Amino acid sequence: MSEAVQWTPEAEARLKEIPFFVRPAARKKIEKFAQESGIQQITVEVYEQAKQKFGS
Repeated sequence: MSEAVQWTPEAEARLKEIPFFVRPAARKKIEKFAQESGIQQITVEVYEQAKQKFGS
C-alpha cells in the first residue's frame, strides 16, 4: 500500500459512531475499500459506500 488515505472531519465523526472495539477493523476495511477504488480521501459518501458494501 502506498500512501495512507486521508479522512475528512465529517467521515472521522461517522467513524467515531462505531463502537470502539470494532472501530480499528472498520477503519482498515474502509481504507482498503478506498484504496482499491482509487480513492485518496474518505468522505462521508465514501464511508457510506463502504458501509453498504460490507452490509453494516
